[in-house]
Amino acid sequence: MDITEVKVYLAKENGKLKAYATVVFDNSFIVRDLKIIEGNKGLFVSMPSRRRKDGTFRDIVHPLNSDMRKLIEDSIIQEYNRVKDMDTDVEYATVE
Repeated sequence: MDITEVKVYLAKENGKLKAYATVVFDNSFIVRDLKIIEGNKGLFVSMPSRRRKDGTFRDIVHPLNSDMRKLIEDSIIQEYNRVKDMDTDVEYATVE
């Protein structure tokens, strides 16, 4: 499975949430609302999740092995660094 497109939308706030990302696999499957977060050890990617009735969160989609997780995270963080370093035409996401 190949990543064929990555889009990053910078967050307007200056908190730990840095951006949202969308990833397309094999030009045929899209995953939206991945989050790029600044943690204690640097940037990481959080998978889309949903709050359960008991208040905990559960990932809606996630990679099944560490190699795929690394591929996704590296691709998203590379695109995030490219987008945040751009001078113009930056898209911002609105946190709801």
